[in-house]
Amino acid sequence: MSEALIPETPEAVLEDAADQAEEEEPIKQRKNGLYPGVSDELAQSMKSGWADTELHGLEPIAQAAHTAARRAALSARFPGERLVVPAGNLKTRSNDTEYPFRASVEYAYLTGNLTEDGVLVLEPAANGHKATIYLLPRSDRENGEFWLSGQGELWVGRRHSLTEAEQLYGIPASDVRELPDKLREASGPVRVVRGHDTGIEAALTDKVTAERDAELRVFLSEARLVKDEFEAGELQKAVDSTVRGFEDVVRVLDRAEATSERYIEGTFFLRARVEGNDIGYGSICAAGPHACTLHWVRNDGPVRSGDLLLLDAGVETHTLYTADVTRTLPVNGTYSEIQKKIYDAVYEAQEAGIAAVQPGAKYRDFHDAAQRVLAEKLVEWGLVEGPVERVLELGLQRRWTLHGTGHMLGMDVHDCAAARTETYVDATLEPGMCLTVEPGLYFQADDLTVPEEYRGIGVRIEDDILVTEDGNRNLSAGLPRRSDEVEAWMASLTG
Repeated sequence: MSEALIPETPEAVLEDAADQAEEEEPIKQRKNGLYPGVSDELAQSMKSGWADTELHGLEPIAQAAHTAARRAALSARFPGERLVVPAGNLKTRSNDTEYPFRASVEYAYLTGNLTEDGVLVLEPAANGHKATIYLLPRSDRENGEFWLSGQGELWVGRRHSLTEAEQLYGIPASDVRELPDKLREASGPVRVVRGHDTGIEAALTDKVTAERDAELRVFLSEARLVKDEFEAGELQKAVDSTVRGFEDVVRVLDRAEATSERYIEGTFFLRARVEGNDIGYGSICAAGPHACTLHWVRNDGPVRSGDLLLLDAGVETHTLYTADVTRTLPVNGTYSEIQKKIYDAVYEAQEAGIAAVQPGAKYRDFHDAAQRVLAEKLVEWGLVEGPVERVLELGLQRRWTLHGTGHMLGMDVHDCAAARTETYVDATLEPGMCLTVEPGLYFQADDLTVPEEYRGIGVRIEDDILVTEDGNRNLSAGLPRRSDEVEAWMASLTG
């Protein structure tokens, strides 16, 4: 990584900045840069001789009509109130390097824009709201920002102009640097999505309340419970790329055996970055007894022939929709007798869970159906005393199947998390909802209540299920689930 220039600002630039007023922040300097300063001649040279790169005739982004409809629904819910939805800011990883930026889900959902520092503002109007998207404009070439600032165009790349942004997102665009003062002067009721932009929140500190802001966040979370046509298509894209990522992993299991779980993690990540924006969450690449750790993301353990690999991973699309798929695979391509016994029990539970995903069914039904099967198996195997109703009533099966059987899926892997209980886990399924069905059984290596042959075996099978008008669609059906089909699929990939 090149050391950023960021030298002492030249005298001419400092004078210009002083003339413009104190409101313009000076360009941040690097303390130990190798250049002692910038000559006036160089500063003048950098101001001229550049071609016009403004883009014209841009087509709106694919989801522009959908984001407009979402803003309209938001406007109808909070008439007469100013609504402020920030994208968020860059976060420091170490010293002067930042984490890759990911826009807040609420902002991306309403605008389709994914750049840092953006803010969507809906201002009350006579018949609803007027939407404005506040963004950083192109890097300034007059004051040298484009080459002197560490966030300038020559260092991190070109930003869209405000005019370009208006064409892309279908929303009037303004300079976000002017927004804090506008918000401080604003009157009337205001709500803001908290937790993403401290500067914007500070500008509104005397105008908002935690309770009212929470209502805004809850509404935006619940709005995402039912996916529109565009969202369903993006989820399918995410799943299709994830299927290819799982195939990639199977093809390199021999290399993972020679190294570690990190080879698996890196292999899947390559697919996610080539075909999507990123991974949707930290990949779980859990081999052997690590499969019994529900969120094993260290991925630094050995991969051994004869063990199982629990791979829980998902590609995130360029529009931030993520898949969430799990398969538990025999590293050597063939399940042992005890592995198959446990795997088939989980498969049977998942089959029951998927069958329960229907429009008009209760959200909890798929969880209850899967848990019943698992409890029956545990009683049948003599690991817990029946009857099954007693086991379920007391939750005794949870010693070996700790987590819930699924969750909503979308722009967050655990989507719609701020929704009210009555609209989520206590609600009725509707067409357009997308959820995971992921039962599992986990027998810890140190669990003395089960026979030794069970210990260290963890199995989870997870698929992404879209509720349809007449039932459901398994978006991840491209990956085999039945144990014999898994073995045949692995053999076809490894030759």
